Amino acid sequence: MRIDVITIFPAMFGGPLTESILKLARQKGILEINLIDLRDYTHDRHRTVDDTPFGGGAGMVMKPEPFFAAVEAIREQAAGQNRAPRVLLMCPQGETFTQSKVRELAEEDHLVFICGHYEGIDERVRENLVTDELSIGDYVLTGGELPAMVIIDAIARLLPGALGDARSAQQDSFSEYLLDYPHFTRPQSFRGLPVPEVLLSGNHEHIRLWRRKEAVRRTYLRRPDLLAAAALSEEDRRLLREVTAELAETDKNG
Repeated sequence: MRIDVITIFPAMFGGPLTESILKLARQKGILEINLIDLRDYTHDRHRTVDDTPFGGGAGMVMKPEPFFAAVEAIREQAAGQNRAPRVLLMCPQGETFTQSKVRELAEEDHLVFICGHYEGIDERVRENLVTDELSIGDYVLTGGELPAMVIIDAIARLLPGALGDARSAQQDSFSEYLLDYPHFTRPQSFRGLPVPEVLLSGNHEHIRLWRRKEAVRRTYLRRPDLLAAAALSEEDRRLLREVTAELAETDKNG
C-alpha cells in the first residue's frame, strides 16, 4: 500500500512512523508512506497556506490552491494505476472511524490523507478533492495529523505480513462485534492474584468457550450498544444469557 500525507507539519510523523509495526511494515516493503509538505505547493515567497475567511469570523482558513496542486500532482504520478487513490480528509464532521472502515481502507492500494489546521479548509477542497471524511471521535484536535497517524496505524495492522501473527488482528477488539477477552501471562500468581484455572487446563475447547464468554461479558458491561446492533450466533446468545444470569445472581447476593 502507498500512503501520501499532505500536511504543514511533516515532522510530527517522525516518531510514529519510525517505531513498532509501522517501522516494520515499511522496512518489509508492505507499506510506503510519503510525507508531503503542503507549503511546497504554494507560489508566494512566504509560502502562505491560509487566509482570513470570507464573511468574517475568528481564525484562519486553509487556502484551496495548495491542496489542489498537491492532490493533482499525486494523481498525475499515480496515473498508471487501475483506480485513482482515495483522498481522506481528517475532519470533526466526518464519519466516525470504526474497525469496519479500517478493513475497507486496508483493501485499497493507495490512500491520500489531507490534514487540516486552523479554522478548517476551504470548502472547495472538501467538495472537489475528498472521497472520505473521517473523524476519530467527538472532540476537536489542533489539526488532522494525530487522527491521520491513528488511522494509518490501524490500517497497517491489517496489511498481510505486517504482524508477526495475523491472528492477532483477527482477535482484536472491534474485529467483530465483541470487545477482546482478558489476557494473562507469567507469573501464574502475582501478589496473590492468580491466572484463571481454565487457562492452565490444556483443554482448548474449554479455553475457547471461556474466552468467548468473557468477551461477551466485557462487551455487555462496557459497550452494550455493540451487542444491541450485532447479529449474535446461537452460541453467543447462550453465553449472553449465562452472563446476565450470573450478574443478576451477583446483584441479588449483594
